[in-house]
Formats: sequence, structure tokens, C-alpha cells
Amino acid sequence: MTDRPLQGKWALILGASSGFGAATGRALAAAGMNIAGVHLDLRGTLPAAKAVIAEIEAAGVKTLFFNTNAADPDRRAKVLDGLAAALAPGETVHVFMHSLAFGTLLPFIADSPEEAISQAQMEMTSNVMAHSLVYWTQDLVRRGLLGRGSRIFSMTSEGSSKVVPNYGAVSAAKAALETHTRQLAMELGARGVLVNCIQAGVTDTPALRKIPGNEKMIAATLRRNPAGRMTTPEDVAATIVALSHPSIQFISGSTIFVDGGEAVVG
Repeated sequence: MTDRPLQGKWALILGASSGFGAATGRALAAAGMNIAGVHLDLRGTLPAAKAVIAEIEAAGVKTLFFNTNAADPDRRAKVLDGLAAALAPGETVHVFMHSLAFGTLLPFIADSPEEAISQAQMEMTSNVMAHSLVYWTQDLVRRGLLGRGSRIFSMTSEGSSKVVPNYGAVSAAKAALETHTRQLAMELGARGVLVNCIQAGVTDTPALRKIPGNEKMIAATLRRNPAGRMTTPEDVAATIVALSHPSIQFISGSTIFVDGGEAVVG
């Protein structure tokens, strides 16, 4: 066993500029991994995204970042073209992380139709936060960019099985994401690819701050979490680094809780 078993391997992270994706990019780079990141940032959030990229580059690894819409099939193809060109012949992606948090937070039922979620918004939320995992994986496999020992991580939440106001579309997407993760684990098992879902506890990320009533969620989490604190993006990143170790070869199709026991106390 080498001191840096991840040294020189590649990670592809969707949602790489903030939250779980940014923390994982930093942690994997610190472990010696090259980072390919996909993010979508406009003028308001671009400075923060550039700061994350600079931190990752400071680790001295190879980097490749794309500011583009990860849910668009044409742009997905361009990203994978660029990634394939950066990899050496026969080289594959060791870690693929799907951490896209973009959806519509509206109720299903409202007094005014304009205040309720639309079909287009429902479909967009599911496409970005769930179905895109399948499409990216399909294209990675077709290009030969996933191989024996590669691993895939998706990101779910407790909202996949619990009701939260205005969270219905995202909740459905998270439930679908977990199902897609299990299906991919089964279909990719013979290829030696591990596929798992990470369920983080309530974490103070930009995505959480967009949920109406997030202050109450934070307060409730601090009361019920056995550790007396919220989950951090770094907790998730450390878990993914550990599960990315080449010696981990037989964990697949699982939902892995990173929450200090938060989910088990209700």
C-alpha cells in the first residue's frame, strides 16, 4: 500500500464550485487526485467559484474546469471530449461524483396556478437532480472512461423519504436518484464499478439556504443530532476520500449515511 494511493488518478465532479462538490474536490486534490469539475456560475457566484478552483489548483494536481450546464446533452459531450483528451491512453475516471443541486421549490397545490409547480419545473428538477446521473454514466461507459475500480457517488438527503414544505419536486428527484444509484450498481457490477449514494445530514450549504424555512431546519437539526452539530461538507468529503481508496472493492448499491446518527433519531 502506498502512502498516496489516489495520486495521479482522475475525479470528475458535477457541482464542483460549492457545497459538497467543492469540499470533495479540495479533499481529493489534497490526496493527490487530478480534478475535472463541472459547475454553473454566473456573475454573482463566479468569484466564489474561482476561489474554489484556485484552492484545488494550489494542491499541485492537474485540473480541468468547465463553467457549463451539466444537464445539457450537447455540453455534456463537450465536457467529456475535453476530459478524454486530458487523460492518457487507457486511463479512466476513478471517481465520478454527482452533486447537482438545482430544482424548483414550490408547492404542488396552491390557490393560484402561478404559485404551484408546473410540469416543466417538475421535469427539469428530476432531469437535473436525478436522471442526469444516468446520462453522464452512460456516456462515460460508452467512451471507455469508467473501468474496473472506478466508483460513482450520488448525493441524496433525508428529504427523499420525508415531507418538507415546498420540497416535493426535489424529494421526488432524490428518491429517483437513489433508485438510479441502485440500478447502476447492479448493471455496472460485472464491470467492477462501485456505485453508492451518500445521504448527508442537514448541512449549511447554498442549496439549504434556498429552502423556505431553512432556519427552523437548522435549529431542529442542532437539537436532534446526537453529536450536537450539523453535518459539514468536509464530513462528506472525508467519507468519499476514504471510500475512494483502491482497497475498498465491495461496497456498492448502498445509501451511506454521513450525519452523526441524525437520521436514526427521527
